[in-house]
Amino acid sequence: MTQDQQQDRRQGPGRRSLIAGAAALGVVALPGTASAHENGKAPVRKLPVPAVIGHRGSSGYRPEHTFGSYQFALDIGADVVEQDLVPTKDGHLVVRHEPEIGGTTDVASHPEFAGRKTTKTIDGIATTGWFTEDFTLAELKTLRAVERLPAVRQRNTIYDGRWEIPTFEEVLKWADEQGRKRGKAVWLHTETKHPTYFRSIGLGLEEPLYKLLRKYGRHTAHAPQFLQSFEPSSLQRLKKLGVAAPKVALLDAATTRPYDFVAAGDPRTVADLVTPAGLKWLAGFAQGIGPTLLLIIPRDAAGKLTTPTTLVADAHAAGLILHPYTMRNENQFLPADFRTGTDPNAYGDAFGAFKVYFEQGIDGIFSDNADTAVLAREDFVNGR
Repeated sequence: MTQDQQQDRRQGPGRRSLIAGAAALGVVALPGTASAHENGKAPVRKLPVPAVIGHRGSSGYRPEHTFGSYQFALDIGADVVEQDLVPTKDGHLVVRHEPEIGGTTDVASHPEFAGRKTTKTIDGIATTGWFTEDFTLAELKTLRAVERLPAVRQRNTIYDGRWEIPTFEEVLKWADEQGRKRGKAVWLHTETKHPTYFRSIGLGLEEPLYKLLRKYGRHTAHAPQFLQSFEPSSLQRLKKLGVAAPKVALLDAATTRPYDFVAAGDPRTVADLVTPAGLKWLAGFAQGIGPTLLLIIPRDAAGKLTTPTTLVADAHAAGLILHPYTMRNENQFLPADFRTGTDPNAYGDAFGAFKVYFEQGIDGIFSDNADTAVLAREDFVNGR
């Protein structure tokens, strides 16, 4: 047995899985030093493992997808900052979690936009509200962001009205500026939202995204940039356009179907995609997967964790990294094993939950509370 193997055995299965995942990507990696790699073809991109991805920025502390949220995520230690992209009526890409903005902006208080409220069916679900594709960029810039979960995160509401909706190009400029100030590149994790729907109304996301990535040098295999989508065809389209930056296929619950599969009559479900054959198919155009945490460790009817699946090992065997979602500190979002007290909005034992997920050998994790995730990673790497 080599010295590395002896150390690996002492560290336990979590460490072994991290090393196996890095090796599957063509690099030797230890916790705190490893990184994403484009199927063995690109230079190593140095990111800590597990990487901390600021979910919509720092949405546990600031209204999501604002520069306040993004900046704070960097300031408290996020390695990567996430954006969700939707289009405007005049073809600009802006950052919102969903095209419906009634819950994340003050649009309802603007009488000039009262007539824009409508009901639309997106990905088979009827939703009533105001939608970015019905506004020009100039109109959206008159709105201000608000906290999406005010009953859960009442303290975040103090920032309501402070920040406007950012365009993706503004985020790219901000990332470049922050990279110069910090002396290292700022990593982004960028999602195309509802790409089949938007293409059906003449507002395809991938082409304008490709143009912006090219303009700011983030389309290459060397770029500090992940591209993600719940629709595999969106990642395939980006690849065909010439985007070589690493791509991550997002995966919802096992029984669900990506909406592009529904539209195309493809009967496969997420359960099919997380089999070795499905993962091999994904590895043909993606470098990673972003599964819901339930696909890594299911929960029982009481919300408690059950037996881990083989997804981490299977994905690593296929040469894929794993960036699962989403860890939040509040009791109501944690597995029942780690809830504290009876207040659903109070913080539970998030550190305990992080440890369990890190032990599975994941390569990164989306978190609303990047500072908690960073401290949990320190505990894990140091064996605490």
